[in-house]
Amino acid sequence: MKPTLLILAAGMASRYGSMKQIDGFGPNGETIIDYSIYDAIKAGFGKVVFIIKEEYVENFKEIFDAKLKGKIETDYVFQNFDLKQYGIDLEIERSKPWGTAHAVLAARHAIKEPFCVINADDFYGLDAYEKMVKFLTEEVNDSNYSMIGYEIGKTLSDYGSVSRGVCKVSADDYLEEIVERTKVLHAGDAIVYEEEEKQYPLSLDTRVSMNFWGFTPEVFKISEELFRDFAKENKDNPKAEFFIPLVADSLINSDTADFKVVPTDSKWFGVTYKEDKPIVQASIDQLIKDGIYPENLWN
Repeated sequence: MKPTLLILAAGMASRYGSMKQIDGFGPNGETIIDYSIYDAIKAGFGKVVFIIKEEYVENFKEIFDAKLKGKIETDYVFQNFDLKQYGIDLEIERSKPWGTAHAVLAARHAIKEPFCVINADDFYGLDAYEKMVKFLTEEVNDSNYSMIGYEIGKTLSDYGSVSRGVCKVSADDYLEEIVERTKVLHAGDAIVYEEEEKQYPLSLDTRVSMNFWGFTPEVFKISEELFRDFAKENKDNPKAEFFIPLVADSLINSDTADFKVVPTDSKWFGVTYKEDKPIVQASIDQLIKDGIYPENLWN
């Protein structure tokens, strides 16, 4: 059974909502999501599931169904504010969604096979998809999950600080801890994170999470229980978010599951600042020149 690619795209809906694709980076307006799906198909994924807001489903289908038809199975699931579906009888006022691990729960009825989760607007590189397919077909089980670990130096912006899940990894490549550092940046030749106006160095080969995770469907049951507790604990905190690293930490600390950190040397691209866009475009142009991608992705 081929694994499934689950794409976190609910936060992108407003940018898709005008019937246009989000920013084009490729020569024919291809988005980062197009390159992700292209790499996933090449690596051996059998299905792609988009997590979106329900009101944008027709827009998404118009953008993706025709180009992906016959190439990979597609499905759409919806992240929303309905807590009753999780057995939570509270009215909790929120203006923004509950976070990435809550978004993943939206796919609990749509996925029955090993799967991986990615962000819609991050460019990860083919190597990461190939390594994840290998893990999901050969190693994954209900107590052995994975995360693609990027070298921190290959994930930064030249235009300001970024937020990164900084990982502590054991000698045998398993995740011991993941800490969200909200201000990671270049400081001369060094890489540092800032906290309370102090700077702390990070070594160049420090592994970070870019939200590229491998699971079995068992994680839905566990996440649902954790989310019920999280929602009740944060009923008066409208900005609290239920992130995937919170689930990972809970599984590790309770000895329920381990996370293998699968290293990649790929360079991550993303647009944290508007000034990053031309760099991403130039990087993709170079990959096309090098023959990694065709000039017209879907033809």
